[in-house]
Amino acid sequence: MGYEVFEQRAQELGLPIYQYMRQASQRALKLTMELNCAYHEPEEVVRLFTQLIGKPVGEGFCLFPPFYTDYGQNTTIGKDVFINSNCHFQDQGGITVGDGVLIGHNVVLATLDHRPEPERRQELIPGAIAIGKNVWIGANATITSGVTIGDNAIVAAGAVVTRDVPANTVVGGVPARVIKRLG
Repeated sequence: MGYEVFEQRAQELGLPIYQYMRQASQRALKLTMELNCAYHEPEEVVRLFTQLIGKPVGEGFCLFPPFYTDYGQNTTIGKDVFINSNCHFQDQGGITVGDGVLIGHNVVLATLDHRPEPERRQELIPGAIAIGKNVWIGANATITSGVTIGDNAIVAAGAVVTRDVPANTVVGGVPARVIKRLG
């Protein structure tokens, strides 16, 4: 997803894009504070998370707060997904999580990059993250913008994933590389 969608939403509301993005970020902050600052029964966690992302989560969804996001409305969650505590989803570029995914604690999904040139560094470059079915992402892993993780893959704890992960593989390291093939 590019910024065209944000520009369109801002235009529909009669706002400059930066003002729309600030409002959207404030909405996400308010909802994540509500989610994170008190105990909630599992059904209430699902309700709050659904409100945060603006669409239903798949059946069997489980989240252990705290959870953080800068936007929230560009995340799609499949069924039987587990997200452990203290994850950060920077979803302005779009995040899709497939069915049966397990996400360890402290995982970062970062969909925005900055331009490398110093004079253009304030410009953001969005890149969607797509996580296939039955993926396991270990604790403290970071997935960067534009990455697709194939079905049944495992991302080792602490890995920094900067390029696509083939299906049925284990990746690890900084930057992550294929360690072995599964099955």
